[in-house]
Amino acid sequence: MPKEKKDTGQQSTGAEKGKEIKIVTKHVVTPSDLEKNPRAVKLLYIISLSNGISEKALMSLLYLMTQNGYDLGYSFTLLTQSPTSRDVLNELTMLKYLGFVEVGANKKLIISSAGKEFLEAHLNIVGGDAETIKKLFSDLKPKIQPLDVEVDVKTKRRL
Repeated sequence: MPKEKKDTGQQSTGAEKGKEIKIVTKHVVTPSDLEKNPRAVKLLYIISLSNGISEKALMSLLYLMTQNGYDLGYSFTLLTQSPTSRDVLNELTMLKYLGFVEVGANKKLIISSAGKEFLEAHLNIVGGDAETIKKLFSDLKPKIQPLDVEVDVKTKRRL
């Protein structure tokens, strides 16, 4: 059987026909993706309760919340008595990318105005857990406050 010649899109005169490349930008994460992730919305709610919280203090707070019976489903690893979680870091990155969380000059996480608007519109995702989270936050705040002070001192030294 003879092989068929495939049309390569070139003319026999040797001139190549150019192809256009169309670049379409697509967001990696959208607010609708966040709506489908109640754990990240609860994380945003926890950040909104604070008046700025360091990542280290937030990790400790979430770890202590787990120890006190409120488990958000994060897995933690203890590194030199400091809990850390890749899942929390990934969700924080997502919240920063969406512009819902900002990092202030003092290295603390702060909810942005866009984050507040999103949270007000989607507070039903947090649901009945809002009161539980608020109570745990107020109970555990004295335990994590030294970590925030430590971050403040280190930040002031660098300036």
